[in-house]
Amino acid sequence: MSTPSPSTGADLRPHWLICATMLFSVLVYNLVCHLWADELQMGIVEAQRVLIRSILYGVAIVLFPLVKLLRHILLRLNQTMPGPKTARQRYLMTIIITQVLIEWLALFGLAMFILGDGFNTLYIFSVMAVLGIFLHKPNRDEYLTIEAALADENL
Repeated sequence: MSTPSPSTGADLRPHWLICATMLFSVLVYNLVCHLWADELQMGIVEAQRVLIRSILYGVAIVLFPLVKLLRHILLRLNQTMPGPKTARQRYLMTIIITQVLIEWLALFGLAMFILGDGFNTLYIFSVMAVLGIFLHKPNRDEYLTIEAALADENL
C-alpha cells in the first residue's frame, strides 16, 4: 500500500503567487487611476454610465455565487477525473480559473473609471475583487483532499 508524499508548504507556493499577482494588479489599477486620472477618463454621459454601472453591478452580484459553484465543480472534478496530472497541477488550474474570473471585478472598476465614473466606483469594484480573491484563496484542506483522492485512485 503506497502512501502519498507528505505535503509541504511549498506545494501551494505557485497558488499563492497567483493570488498575490491578482492583488498586485488591483493595486496597479488603482495607482494608475490616481496618477493619470485626467488622461484616462473619457467623460461618457451620466445616463449611459449609470446603465453600464448597473449592468456591471448585476454581473458582479451573479459572478460571486457562479465562481463559488464553479470552484466546487472543479474541486470535485480534480478528485475524480482520470489523467496524469498531479494534485498540485489540478488545484493550480482551479485557483487560476477562479482568480481570473474574480479579477474581472477589478477590471469593471477600471472600465467604469475610464468611462468617467469617480473613485467611489473604482473602490467599490476593487474591494469586491479583493474580497473575491480572499474568498477563493488556496485552501490546504482542499488540496489535501484532492491529493488523497488521487492516491486512493492509484492503489
